Amino acid sequence: MIPAGWSTLDNRTLVATALGYTGVAVAAGVPVAIGISGGAGLGVALAWVLPFAAALIVLGTAADYVRLLKTRYRTGEERVELHTGLLFTQRRSLARERIRTVDLTANPLLRIVGLVKVKIGTGERAESGQSTLTLDAVTREEGDRLRRELLRRAEQGEAPTGEGSLAVLDPGWIRYAPLSFVAPALGIAAGGAVMQVSEWFGLQKGVIAWVGDLFRDLPLVAMIVVLAAILLVVGVIGSLGLWVEMWWNFHLEREPGGTLRVRRGLLTTRSISLEERRLRGVDVVEPLGTRLAGAARVDAIATGIAQQQENEKTDSKTLLPAAPKDIADRVAADVLREPVAPTAAVRLAGHPVAARGRRLRWAVGSALLLVAILAVLGWLLTDVLLHIAWIAAVVTLPVAVLLALDAYRSLGHGITGEYLVARSGTVRRSTVALQRGGVIGWRVKQSVFQRRAGLVTVMATTAAGAGGYSVLDAGQDQGLLFAEDAVPGLLSEFLERDSR
Repeated sequence: MIPAGWSTLDNRTLVATALGYTGVAVAAGVPVAIGISGGAGLGVALAWVLPFAAALIVLGTAADYVRLLKTRYRTGEERVELHTGLLFTQRRSLARERIRTVDLTANPLLRIVGLVKVKIGTGERAESGQSTLTLDAVTREEGDRLRRELLRRAEQGEAPTGEGSLAVLDPGWIRYAPLSFVAPALGIAAGGAVMQVSEWFGLQKGVIAWVGDLFRDLPLVAMIVVLAAILLVVGVIGSLGLWVEMWWNFHLEREPGGTLRVRRGLLTTRSISLEERRLRGVDVVEPLGTRLAGAARVDAIATGIAQQQENEKTDSKTLLPAAPKDIADRVAADVLREPVAPTAAVRLAGHPVAARGRRLRWAVGSALLLVAILAVLGWLLTDVLLHIAWIAAVVTLPVAVLLALDAYRSLGHGITGEYLVARSGTVRRSTVALQRGGVIGWRVKQSVFQRRAGLVTVMATTAAGAGGYSVLDAGQDQGLLFAEDAVPGLLSEFLERDSR
């Protein structure tokens, strides 16, 4: 019997649970059945596999049924409460005034039955999930009702103006998907998966022999290049599919009451909401590949966006996927309600030449270390690694120098209106525009090597985003004066000014 005022999760969750366990049973049972049938026949294999599969589905669904019976929630005037548990009952609640995010997610199984998972959070970096409540799962209508109700803060007549669509998906943006490091990473993962699966079935030596026979007429270096190209093509295809899954139907809009909402996803749909009053700035991110193509993405810097848990997506702060730079600048300006994006409105001050030397030394040293490791392993193990070592030297040393010079050119900082701006990075160039009023302190760091070079790193600490944003390797006086000018008085008592 459910007490008055309390609600329960939707029973259709059991259908999604049963389908999910069926998929697990099939994925695990088919390889096992194939392995058993090779020696004992198909009938014996099914006799072993089917009972275990049925037990998995029935027991998993039954456990979820018990969870549904013992879970209830309610939204009151001051708190949101969730009670769950059979042997050990958990009673948790969040004060409504502390709620910062209400995100809706629906994987393909939940979409089939018309349900969504609702995650209500305060944005605090608390352990054991104490800053969030998760309702898994409710109807789409109930999820939308909870999102609107829990994020409705502005009093009538005080809601910010300018509601409506800020950005929608342009399918042409998919051209930027293969330009990130995701493509080669997916290609390498695919190659590793082939080798792992072949090992499970005892076919790994056969696969290696087949590849050797296929390329037996090619020199070793040519074979390595061809295999790398094949893996890269596989990675490109994978990155395109991943982009479509993540960003299809993307829509960024501003809702009444001052809430930014991002909707996206093909198979798994996501709806992420962010109160504007929690926004402290934006981060225009330009990974190397997309930057060369003239594109950038826009991330939010806001309180209430906690560090991501290990099992969560890391893109919940992204307001715009990689898009042409002029569109990214326009969206950044619209999000901040500025005529021009602060990240593009100021000419950034450069950093001393000593900062260039530091980047050159780090880049060249890292490349030489890689080459040395490969050479030593090649001398000890196989000539193949010696070939890879000299190829790495020819390729990585010039690339390291170019990246170091680009990293130096990317360094910069400035102040425009209510924002301080800091830029750094080359493989991932980041231009941060942070509200000066959102800075709660400064952290000044100077290593022994920086001290000898007359450089300093100053970090603006904030309760939003990553918690701190740095101006890297600025001149000592340059960095300290920037911090004082950006937030007057915050650092002044620690500064000693030259009386001359």
